[in-house]
Amino acid sequence: MNAPDTNNPVPRLLTAQTGPLLALESTLLERAADIEAWFRQQWLKTPPPFYSSVDLRNAGFKLAPVDTNLFPGGFNNLNPAFEALCVQAIQAAMQRVCPQASGVLLIPENHTRNQFYLENVATLFNLIKKAGFHVRIGSLMPDLHEPMELTLEISGRKLLLEPVQRDEDRVHVGDFYPCSVILNNDLSAGAPEILQGIDQDIVPPPNLGWHMRQKSNHFGFYREVAREFAEVAGIDPWLVDPLFRNCGQINFMKREGEECLEANVELLLEDIRAKYTQYGIKEEPFVIIKSDAGTYGMGVMTARSVEDVRTMNRKARTHMASAKEGREVTGAIIQEGVYTFEKMGEDEATAEPVVYMIDRYVVGGFYRLNSKRGNQENLNAPGMRFEPLAFDECCSAPDPDCGPDERPNRFYAYGVVARLAALAAARESQAVAEIRAQTASVAA
Repeated sequence: MNAPDTNNPVPRLLTAQTGPLLALESTLLERAADIEAWFRQQWLKTPPPFYSSVDLRNAGFKLAPVDTNLFPGGFNNLNPAFEALCVQAIQAAMQRVCPQASGVLLIPENHTRNQFYLENVATLFNLIKKAGFHVRIGSLMPDLHEPMELTLEISGRKLLLEPVQRDEDRVHVGDFYPCSVILNNDLSAGAPEILQGIDQDIVPPPNLGWHMRQKSNHFGFYREVAREFAEVAGIDPWLVDPLFRNCGQINFMKREGEECLEANVELLLEDIRAKYTQYGIKEEPFVIIKSDAGTYGMGVMTARSVEDVRTMNRKARTHMASAKEGREVTGAIIQEGVYTFEKMGEDEATAEPVVYMIDRYVVGGFYRLNSKRGNQENLNAPGMRFEPLAFDECCSAPDPDCGPDERPNRFYAYGVVARLAALAAARESQAVAEIRAQTASVAA
């Protein structure tokens, strides 16, 4: 990938810069000290996720997260200039998780044909190694019985995948018994038995995999975080919070649960129209309907009216019923559609920022670009490409001498909202752990 143009790293924002977002960015700059103090207090109360990535949408009048991934791929898309920051953040995260750790087992996804994902694994492997840990890659592929070396087509780097084994209550590869396990596998197919009940620190916890986690639950926690943050920043929480509703049981192929879906689409569109009227926004409201669990941009559609749901054809229903690992979609989140008015590149590709965090530190990010998709559509689709964010400093370092929408202040706004999503994920994780502990106590 070509190095980003540091003279023009911020995509062109195709909206008048006198609206609510400029006011929001100005407020974030004015209250940066209070905001940073608030974040420090929150991390003391609730430890951050080991790592996370947050998809953001910048509408010009609103800046909000639309997805939070706790098992992020894509580390290969980060600007190499921030490798040192990533290494330091991994050291801080491991110090919190397991201060005595010296050996780490990295467990990736099972697919070995996705060369871009494998580049992510290689990058993550190198970052952990440079952080001062012995590290090996353990595979959960059921048909892998001997170590397998892969040569990556893109970079030429080599990866050695070794089958994960279990010895009583510890997992290992060969004679390597790690202190800690880092999952880069979202466990969409379920938590494998080999990882259950092990006497090793494992991050992120397997019960945060997509076999159990729901987006509507996460955005419920995010709503609480946004309200608390809004009091500190003195803003309307809607400016950083996408409205949402959910339907717990739905079958797109059998057309079961459609009444719930249609009713919630109509109600959510009404709520969005009310906010648009409040702020004098002339754009057309829309919603995004997607699986309540899962990643990879599967099972996602845009709806501007209830009729868009009622008139779905079989192809659209099949698309909405598809999920990773061949799972069926059984629940849907209806989320406020947030426009992205950012454009980048000679082809004026639609752009959205994806911000990466390790522990509580923003360590970089990139723009997801897609010239084949519009500003109301999911960009995680065929035709997408990536461009590293080219900030001179990390997203937590605003510059009061620059304009609110100039580098690095737009990136600071990205970093603030991404950290709000990470905080919501931290509270989500804490709640899951408490429920699990209560269940174990009752069972005992």
